[in-house]
Amino acid sequence: MRRYYPGKNFRCALSIEELRRVASRSVPGFAFEYVEGGAEDEQALSRNREALDAIRIIPNTLVDTSNRNQSIVLFDQQLRSPLVIAPTGLNGMLRYHGDAELARASAAAGIPFTLSTVSNMRLEDVAESAGGRLWMQLYVMKDRDVARDIITRAEHAGYEALVFTTDANVFGYREWDQRNYRSPGKLTLRNIVDTMTHPRWMFNVIRHGVPWFDNIVDFMPPEAKSASGGVAFFPKLFAPDLTWDDVAWLRDLWPRKLLIKGVLSVADARRAVESGCDGIILSNHGGRQLDACVAPIEVLPDIAEAVGDRLTILVDSGFRRGADVVKAVALGADAVMIGRATLYGLAAGGEAGVSHALNILISEIDRTLGQLGCKTLSDVTPGMLVKSR
Repeated sequence: MRRYYPGKNFRCALSIEELRRVASRSVPGFAFEYVEGGAEDEQALSRNREALDAIRIIPNTLVDTSNRNQSIVLFDQQLRSPLVIAPTGLNGMLRYHGDAELARASAAAGIPFTLSTVSNMRLEDVAESAGGRLWMQLYVMKDRDVARDIITRAEHAGYEALVFTTDANVFGYREWDQRNYRSPGKLTLRNIVDTMTHPRWMFNVIRHGVPWFDNIVDFMPPEAKSASGGVAFFPKLFAPDLTWDDVAWLRDLWPRKLLIKGVLSVADARRAVESGCDGIILSNHGGRQLDACVAPIEVLPDIAEAVGDRLTILVDSGFRRGADVVKAVALGADAVMIGRATLYGLAAGGEAGVSHALNILISEIDRTLGQLGCKTLSDVTPGMLVKSR
């Protein structure tokens, strides 16, 4: 298949892959690799795509598919599409106030946006700037006061769900980070030169200062409040002693919807039910943590069969096409979290680029439903899928 290279005009991108190519030209290499890279040998990163590509769809023919509708009800509220923007950190490295631009595009598309604990904007500022349906992602760190502070502020700011990420208790080893920095927070000479070739990015991002972890900066020691000091200190914040007792603690503190992100086994899914969670997110952190990890789509059918009638189930990691989303719904997911796909849009064109990415996916979901012989996502069933050999 011939590949089209759309240059730097994100509006010319007809797919998420083409938008990815635009993004790779729009920001310095170190920033793009932060978005793109996985852990160690990047086996999990590759497997996420391989597992989705291995699933084929069997369409029904001669079905009236006029008046198609991909809307869903999630936590008693209607969404335009079965999509949620996933939590991602350091979005301000791609675009100044990138967190707010992602949130505004989500609100315009009628889907929720999940803000990361390690965002570059305070959660209150994102809520004020963007509105819409907002979820708050939470890392429970060694200092539990950080989590208590985030929870209290998120509740006051109107966030409707708390997403507890559990698969970063030990920070993943991302070798591309070692290549791009000569020491923590200090780019190699090659990357400094590359950065100089992106004046538009420098004007948009660097002129405002190096983006930082605004939600947790008050809990960082003085030596960690510089770029180099903070990057070196950040992995030390993560708590390797997380247990299900922390879930019970969060359930007592948080009065709204509680989801656990990082569940990949039936046993853990059942434990989430027992712990009073409202939902789970099947995720391998986009291939950025355990490199030998299973792809979430591979375990989705078993988990959906075990707890799908008692929990809301979301899935992420590797989704690039609307057909991927339809496959996940057919296998039992209520919705899909999108991470890199919308970050490509952010890097390529800010809020408008994110909207472009979402429009691509929403159009592909609609087209897939029509070609599959379905009017709604509730018409999609596991019997329409087959795994290629």
